[in-house]
Amino acid sequence: MNKAELIKAVADKAEVTTRDAEAVLDGVLDLIAAALVKGESVKLSGFGTFEKKERAARVGTNPSTREKIEIPSSKSAVFKPSKTLKEKLQ
Repeated sequence: MNKAELIKAVADKAEVTTRDAEAVLDGVLDLIAAALVKGESVKLSGFGTFEKKERAARVGTNPSTREKIEIPSSKSAVFKPSKTLKEKLQ
């Protein structure tokens, strides 16, 4: 499912226009992103948790030259599904 399909499904489920559903979805995604940028986690009960995670710098290997390279530290967003969601997937 892509974003357009999600917007259409939300609009149908909530019986609102696709424009309204898109505005709500964009607002939710913006709020989650803003919270992650601030270093906060976003917990959605029964669904899961979005968190900002930092990866430490490390040494890697260039697969084509076998040369050792330094991989800098980085930050990324991670999602951990809730127990309820995990059970639904089984």
